[in-house]
Amino acid sequence: MKQLSIDIETYSGTNLNRTGVYRYADSDDFELLLFGYSVDFGQVKVVDLTHGEKIPPQIIQALDDPTIIKSAFNAQFERVCLSHFVGHRLKPAGWHCSRVWSATLGLPLSLRDVGTVLGLPRQKITAGKELVRYFCTPCKPTKANQHRTRNFPYHAPDKWQQFKQYNQRDVEVEMEITQKLSRFPVPQNEWENYWMDQDINDRGIRIDQHLVNNAIKCQKEFHEQYLQTSQQLTGLTNPNSPLQLKDWLHRQGVEADSLAKASVAQLLQTTAGTVHQVLALRQLLSKSSVKKYQAMQKAMCKDGRVHGLLQFYGANRTGRWAGRLVQVQNLPRNSMVDLEEARELVKQGNTAALEMLYDSVPDVLSQLIRTAFIPSGGHHFYVADFSAVEARVIAWLSGEEWRQAAFAKNEDIYCASASQMFGVPVVKHGVNGELRQKGKIAELALGYGGSIGALKAMGATKLGLTEDELPPLVRMWRNASPNIVQFWRDVDKAAKECIKTHLPQTTHGMKLVYRSGCLFLRLRSGRYLCYPQPKIGTNRFGSESITFMGINTVKKWSRIETYGAKLVENIVQATSRDLLAEAMRRLEAAGNPVVMHIHDEAVIDAPKDSSLDTIVKIMTEVPNWADGLILNAAGFVGDFYKKD
Repeated sequence: MKQLSIDIETYSGTNLNRTGVYRYADSDDFELLLFGYSVDFGQVKVVDLTHGEKIPPQIIQALDDPTIIKSAFNAQFERVCLSHFVGHRLKPAGWHCSRVWSATLGLPLSLRDVGTVLGLPRQKITAGKELVRYFCTPCKPTKANQHRTRNFPYHAPDKWQQFKQYNQRDVEVEMEITQKLSRFPVPQNEWENYWMDQDINDRGIRIDQHLVNNAIKCQKEFHEQYLQTSQQLTGLTNPNSPLQLKDWLHRQGVEADSLAKASVAQLLQTTAGTVHQVLALRQLLSKSSVKKYQAMQKAMCKDGRVHGLLQFYGANRTGRWAGRLVQVQNLPRNSMVDLEEARELVKQGNTAALEMLYDSVPDVLSQLIRTAFIPSGGHHFYVADFSAVEARVIAWLSGEEWRQAAFAKNEDIYCASASQMFGVPVVKHGVNGELRQKGKIAELALGYGGSIGALKAMGATKLGLTEDELPPLVRMWRNASPNIVQFWRDVDKAAKECIKTHLPQTTHGMKLVYRSGCLFLRLRSGRYLCYPQPKIGTNRFGSESITFMGINTVKKWSRIETYGAKLVENIVQATSRDLLAEAMRRLEAAGNPVVMHIHDEAVIDAPKDSSLDTIVKIMTEVPNWADGLILNAAGFVGDFYKKD
């Protein structure tokens, strides 16, 4: 036996979409219903465990054998559920995920959609969704179903037979995907990155349950208080209703087209008295401080930890991780100087002190969300974060020497950029310090071909820049960074030439090849980015442009337009991802267990005698393939997670 293709069907009273697979399988009523499998792409067999059938012993043994490939679409689900079934953790090594494989080629992340895109002869059975709902989730008790809360096979024997066929078909489709993609194998190094990711997700991260529970109680108490005060001031039954509140404001002589956060903030600047008070309460009522706390509660397992917070290759254009469940990739920032004191007040349930000390309790609760993640007993968190990694990568790849020199001297890149743009020295809080903000906005907005619109999106006008200042700012930044601008052009030219001629092209140490209807871009790290079915078309400006098939902004498979600067963005973000992956591999190998990572930051749960300096040193080792890249990282040690 070399390969085992698997698909399972399960039951749990826990909602999988809300809690994730770890909490789902951790439920007391979790049950394995069907086990579909194929050995070495042979005939598919379905084991019906509800009717007393047993999984063959050699198959059970294979689940633990790292030399036998276990393949499934979204293999994390199968592995975690089967770990609960066999009674011990099935280590990730040896498991391959055909969803990850599909993602490396820019394909969709659902079994049905991948089958459709690849034009497989056998497709996922469309009636399966209803069958899953019927047999795998609790049902609502009614008089017609004798008030039962679960459907068993004997309640619908015909449906059960269809369900077994559905399970068999999923194995067949998974095998066909694997065979179809076999021309584009995932490098062993990338499977090892996947196994590391699974180890991190299996490890999970501890939650401060006391803080989470009290934060939710506190928010509820203050929400009711704000609502009652607003009701008294307005006489409305529900002042949280935009329709009712707009009508009330109209009667007070205030016209509000929108009650969105930004609109209310503007109205607060021009109102006074009761109207101002009501609008301030509106802001407090609309701040959803507790959703992430509630997500933690739902996803937390019996071990007091949340698992599965990050999805490997979740961003399939670049291979970056995506946040799941609590969505740690977009946690609110914390800026409070007395974070620890506020945290203790919430844990004590001291609402009187919170109300007296802080203008906005919902804002306090929002800033404390990060601190709900805590290390294991007797441990600290050691948090290490790459410094300006994308800016460093683009400077290195493009050969922008003044940037490289600034990084080598560990200078503030925003000051260095402003100095290069305006031709004068710029020092933070010092000489020409007012120009640093312009340098910062330009750096954040313009590195990937952005122009006036990108500056506005980055908040340039809100920070005091006038419309007239924006075009010169774009010109000055581009004039100051000619090698980056040339990098965009070179990548654009190489990609177009490769698509037109189907001949390999090289630029900036990277290679582009056209193969089997795909454009492959080989990064310096050796990993490939894939752009399926590329074409040369005409954009809305009448210029030649590149298009390819991919997942668009509304999660549909469609033709997407790209260009040199956008490809550079993909390259830089993908390279930054590879640097983080290799850094975490080194950290893990040195005995520093990663429990969470966010963007370019790794969170390590380690004994109190561990060394942050050693961790930062490991983090900033430059791989052989990145010779000349100047990396830097900073970190902190703490008893809870925060944005340092």
